[in-house]
Amino acid sequence: MGSPGLHKARDKMAEAGVDEVAIDTFAHYYRLLEHGETGMVPESTIDPVDMPSLADVEVDPEVAAEAIRHTAVIKLNGGLGTSMGMERAKSLLCVRRGLSFLDIIARQVLHLRQQHDATLPLMFMNSFRTSADTMAALARYDELPVDGLPLEFLQNKEPKLLAADLMPVSYPKDPDLEWCPPGHGDVYTALRGTGLLDLLIERGFRHVFISNSDNLGAVPDPRVAGWFAASGAPFAIEAVRRTPSDRKGGHFARRKSDGRIVLRESAQTPKEDAAALADLDRHQFCSTNNLWFDLDAMKQALDVRQGILGLPLIKNTKTVDPGDPTTPEVIQVETAMGAAIEVFDGSALIEVGRDRFVPVKTTNDLLVLRSDVYEVGSDFVLDQVATDVPFIDLDSDYYKLVGEFDKRFPEGAPSLAKASSLRVAGDYTFGRDVQVVGDVALDSTSAERVEQGAVLHGDADA
Repeated sequence: MGSPGLHKARDKMAEAGVDEVAIDTFAHYYRLLEHGETGMVPESTIDPVDMPSLADVEVDPEVAAEAIRHTAVIKLNGGLGTSMGMERAKSLLCVRRGLSFLDIIARQVLHLRQQHDATLPLMFMNSFRTSADTMAALARYDELPVDGLPLEFLQNKEPKLLAADLMPVSYPKDPDLEWCPPGHGDVYTALRGTGLLDLLIERGFRHVFISNSDNLGAVPDPRVAGWFAASGAPFAIEAVRRTPSDRKGGHFARRKSDGRIVLRESAQTPKEDAAALADLDRHQFCSTNNLWFDLDAMKQALDVRQGILGLPLIKNTKTVDPGDPTTPEVIQVETAMGAAIEVFDGSALIEVGRDRFVPVKTTNDLLVLRSDVYEVGSDFVLDQVATDVPFIDLDSDYYKLVGEFDKRFPEGAPSLAKASSLRVAGDYTFGRDVQVVGDVALDSTSAERVEQGAVLHGDADA
């Protein structure tokens, strides 16, 4: 029979034209929610995990070249950058020299195709809100589409559920806010529902590399492709060592009950295990969200499960309007694509350098990316030229939104190659050719200007 809430949710999704595979997947998670599933992963159920490092692995160049010729690339591109005040795809942000994330991604792939005589199709999983802007921006790259394969496919959407009774929420003031994305674990559902999974197999591709479009370090590197192909693993994730800035984020572990690798997100960690989550000595590795999977293995896993991969539930509690805490409390049912690592027997992890993990989540990250900490070479790959990546903490009152951030760096980012940290408290506008050296802290209650050519040393304290 099913509950009234599930019936209403299914009808609402069908009316909106949501794919049947996505509706069935949502129903699976709704039932888990209804039966009290929380998705929590207690510390008592897991052990720390270790893994080999890519730096220590030998990869035959011929194996690498062969692997990249049978690899397809997917970029997750559904984010609007709303936390930075954007209302369009975050990947349209300018990185440097007039090039956006999308420009650099496209050029990375085109260069690799030429270098390795590889088809290397590139596809974007867009949301309904990022599709038009993204496709318009990519139209300048005539050679980017691969015959018979789409440049994009769409992420699904699902109704937000009232926390009180799990009924689909109604919000006539802004009906768009009645919907939410199902998390990036939806990529597998969307690949199956669109027929793209079968199409890639028919076209002779063996592996897929997926990463976030805001991580320009996530290049489909032939060496990593060669390692994955030689490993024989059905599924793998690139991991990095956690740093103090990763304390509140997720990490990898090994489940005691069956020995499988799991990815525990912060939302899946009980409050009493918060200290263990933050323990960098115990749980040393976090995900880059750079994933590799074998197409045949993925198809088989989905076929066996009638299209529902069965990723762990993430129960995300918010308000209908995230910007208005007085609106009703809702539950968003989500999954993480990296959690698929526990679905496959024989999944693998590989430790990579931080150069493959350069996500931009805030304007702090954007400032580093636009600075001389990195160079963009002729292959359009980011090269870290500074010894270390500096810690940046810009006053959120003045720098959080991209528009306000840009106003305060009208001549571009300062030199950060010799910086250890830059902390700005207050309203500072930076002139051209400013250099930051060592640990610099600026603090003022009035608007200030850092003049052209200024060198800010570690003892700077305005």
